[in-house]
Amino acid sequence: MTARILEQLVGDTHSFWPYWRHRPGVFTPGGAAPSPFTLADIDAALASGYFREPYIEMWLDGRRLPATDFTSSRTVARETPAGFADPVKIRALVHDGATMLLRCIDQWHGPTRDMLAALADEFGRAVEAFSFVTPAGQAGLPLHRDDGDVLIVQVAGSKSWKVHEGPAGGAWHAGRVTSDEQQPAELFHTVLTPGQVLYIPRGFAHQAVGQDGLSAHLSLAVREIGVADLSGRLQDCVVRAADDDAVDAAPLPLSDDEITAAAKTLLETARRQLAGMTPEALVAHARQHRRDGMTVPPTALSLADLARTWPATEQAEQTGQTGPTGTTAPEGTGRDSGGRQP
Repeated sequence: MTARILEQLVGDTHSFWPYWRHRPGVFTPGGAAPSPFTLADIDAALASGYFREPYIEMWLDGRRLPATDFTSSRTVARETPAGFADPVKIRALVHDGATMLLRCIDQWHGPTRDMLAALADEFGRAVEAFSFVTPAGQAGLPLHRDDGDVLIVQVAGSKSWKVHEGPAGGAWHAGRVTSDEQQPAELFHTVLTPGQVLYIPRGFAHQAVGQDGLSAHLSLAVREIGVADLSGRLQDCVVRAADDDAVDAAPLPLSDDEITAAAKTLLETARRQLAGMTPEALVAHARQHRRDGMTVPPTALSLADLARTWPATEQAEQTGQTGPTGTTAPEGTGRDSGGRQP
């Protein structure tokens, strides 16, 4: 693993790996840690006029605000769609202490998408990106656990972080730590400043409070698979067994004996396919499946190129002409076969 992006984030990767899945830690690489996403990018997204919920959320006092509190509707061709981010409402909410959360940044910001693709190659796991903007003295989200190892890149201002212990076993859930749960013990407290990176292992509960100025950070979540992912990939193998030629030869058996024979063939085929599947191969297959779901660069439409290269013959077929040198005139020109006016 080249770890080019990881090295930019944490510095010496040999010092980072002992923390992986074991304990939180703060890293200060040589120079500021790179963030492809800044406050200026948020401004540009909001100013575009096209940015919509659910890509943006607002949180205040530990609760998610209704979308109508920070979005507006607009009239487009006699329709009135809702959910457009309203910069005036958002600014007022941030001024009153609300946190702005931006989701799926890789879907609409190219530099972030490129960074995640490279980081996914290095970790061998899918990676997602979120951005948080929190005023000083205010908490972002309530105490919660993430289903992924998280690298927090501080972009602007500073933020106080408390990290609590992780789950004791696999029977835990991502999301808010509720009051009826046993509260996890605090392990770690730090204040993150621009250019620093905080690592939080998967499942370790955490909460952040804005410290100085308007705090902004980029959250890079390295997603891991679970039992559902492994089960889904096993089901893929069974589905492939159903596509076997021996089974497809009689897709609708009629008698009990024929149905039982088809079941026998299906099971034998599935057993053969699963016999060669090792636990390590299943894990790799499940992780790759998650990575395959990451955002890829969109295919450019480029109408300018399309207009420049549009074949003249296609234009002629659409207008009824044979081409620029053809002799067939369009219908309705008002001329007879000799070219004379009637």
